[in-house]
Amino acid sequence: MASNNSLLLQNGYIPHYLRDTDPFESKLSKEADIIAGIYLTIIGVLSTVGNGYVIVLSAKKKKKLRPAELMTVNLAFCDLGISVIGKPFAIASFFFHRWVFGWSGCRWYGWSGFFFGCGSLITMTAVSLDRYLKICHLSYGTWLKRHHAFICMGVIWFYASFWATLPLVGVGNYAPEPFGTSCTLDWWLAQASRSGQAFVLCMLVFCLLLPTAVIVFSYVKIIAKVKSSAKEVAVFDSRIQNNHSLEIKLTKVAMSICAGFLIAWIPYAVVSVWSAFGQPDSVPLYFSVVPTLLAKSSAMYNPIIYQVVGCKEKCKRMCCSTFFGKKSDSKTSKLYTISMYRKSPEVNEVPSKVGSAT
Repeated sequence: MASNNSLLLQNGYIPHYLRDTDPFESKLSKEADIIAGIYLTIIGVLSTVGNGYVIVLSAKKKKKLRPAELMTVNLAFCDLGISVIGKPFAIASFFFHRWVFGWSGCRWYGWSGFFFGCGSLITMTAVSLDRYLKICHLSYGTWLKRHHAFICMGVIWFYASFWATLPLVGVGNYAPEPFGTSCTLDWWLAQASRSGQAFVLCMLVFCLLLPTAVIVFSYVKIIAKVKSSAKEVAVFDSRIQNNHSLEIKLTKVAMSICAGFLIAWIPYAVVSVWSAFGQPDSVPLYFSVVPTLLAKSSAMYNPIIYQVVGCKEKCKRMCCSTFFGKKSDSKTSKLYTISMYRKSPEVNEVPSKVGSAT
């Protein structure tokens, strides 16, 4: 860290954490800190309960989990990690009106937030590719096995570990946020040198822009494919139509999850880019706080999306039972995730040339 600080000073720019006498003292009012602490507590509890519920339900049938279900569990672990390992540091600091864990705690908090956040985004990137291949290349589902999902998860954890650990070994740094009660990547290094700019650009490209581009590409291709194949599917028998409907529903869930994550993180990314390449001191203090708090809420969205979808499906079954006399198993509790829809056995018998559910 000393070398990074001297480099900043040599280039004439003094970041807030060197300029301030106490970089960990809150720059917000006590009332604002208390509100932020209560907000994060609510977000943390909801995220922990929701993602914990996903993991517990999955653990009960771990040997029967299909590849896409394993990716759902991986995403839940990332979101749970953000809530359990990271949020308590920020919550305590907001209530104490200062960051109370020093530079070591700052780096740990920055590492854990970046590690689990990157893991979540890369997991969603893998899910979007799975949806793209399943919808646009139908033969893909016939060879995807559980061990492929485990390999993919291993790559995701390695990828997130690599980028999150670089600042700990001297390539970049973690530093306090301008408002003092949270820590993040040292975006301000880009103001110092070309090497600092290269570090920030690599983080942006490989941990945000590239995964986001893959996600957008995947779902644009899926939407185009669905529109072009709607008439073709209509001429097939009911089993094939049911399977096609299943894949579309799974894709909608995955799209909702990715959209929620990106909506939460893009404002923070914009502020970070401006801090790195614009005029960081021109960002109003509260403009840097709100995107940070919004980004920290991303871990809460996924269980809510799962349950909203599950409630819709349950309502449909109840309506069918009421109006058409079909039996509905209302006592069965199900969690609808990226791939946890359950159809009649006929769906699983769809010929491989059409594509099977994961």
